[in-house]
Amino acid sequence: MFHPKYKLTDRILSQLIAVAEAKAVIERAKLLPKQELRLRRSALVRMTHASTKIEGNALNIRQVEAVAERKKVAAPARDIYEVENYLKAWRFITKLVEQKKPISEKVILKIHELVTEKTLPASQSGRYRLSLVYVVRRRVSAAKQEVIYTAPPANTVPLLVKNLVKWLEASEKEGIHPVVAAGAAHAEIAAIHPFIDGNGRTARAVATLVLYKRGYDFRRLFALEDYYNRERSKYYEAIHLGKNYDERRNADLTGWLEYFVKGFKEEIDDVKAKVIALSASKASDKLQNQVYLDKEQIQILDLLDKEGRITVRDVLETLECPRRTAQYHLQQLKKAGVIKQTGQGPAAAYILV
Repeated sequence: MFHPKYKLTDRILSQLIAVAEAKAVIERAKLLPKQELRLRRSALVRMTHASTKIEGNALNIRQVEAVAERKKVAAPARDIYEVENYLKAWRFITKLVEQKKPISEKVILKIHELVTEKTLPASQSGRYRLSLVYVVRRRVSAAKQEVIYTAPPANTVPLLVKNLVKWLEASEKEGIHPVVAAGAAHAEIAAIHPFIDGNGRTARAVATLVLYKRGYDFRRLFALEDYYNRERSKYYEAIHLGKNYDERRNADLTGWLEYFVKGFKEEIDDVKAKVIALSASKASDKLQNQVYLDKEQIQILDLLDKEGRITVRDVLETLECPRRTAQYHLQQLKKAGVIKQTGQGPAAAYILV
């Protein structure tokens, strides 16, 4: 069984308290739906850009935004695939949360499959590695690469991942703080290194899933990966807890968690500042009362944000609901002044106001 060793230092606790206070502010803030969509889209683009950039992706944030909007980008195919894949993984994660499905070994494998589609052979995408792997540091002046980490033997990987999944389930029942659980899961996947490639992206995506699933999604407006990408050397230094898995398994995670929680607080502080600025703007003054949208209506707006124009059939397929329910949600969004209808009858469609 996986049992991470760490201490909840005063620094960690004070930052977690600050995060909880910011959470309350963000959740209560009055935002126009279009403002919230814009912030959420920005967070998704920043998250995708940073997580793939850490692994060497060459696309800049404008190009990532263009890929997210399904526009053509002049760049190497692999770089485009990596960005498209991370976006798919995020959508998979949000669907899991909406369906209230547990984090399982199968889920972790699926996330890896999504982030490595077309960049790894099908025999390696979504499948555990079958050989020993090493993490190396490339030195320009050195004739050889320096091995800085040796992952555990391949035959131990399935059990190690199962143990992590069991711990995640137990940690939720025991009330371990979501940010602490996400940080521990991130570090353990990096330590197990279950795959030939894509371990970092999978670890970061799973950490996001843990946060979302446990109610720490902050309206999906944050991108923790931005923090890692700003100073990658500090990220690598913080997560490097031993030269092999035995050392990492017995290592104290406190230093890593201090780094992880600090980064999360900084990102959430930034989200809070943006939300406060928008909720105090003249545009938000138009809201006499906050426009409350349920999760199905938010899904519809997310779909509209991606597609630009949708029909009742699109809503039916997205929500997997009866036609009457789809029509009800569209009518409520029309009444709220968020969307408008174009065309009539079979030609009817909906766009953002």
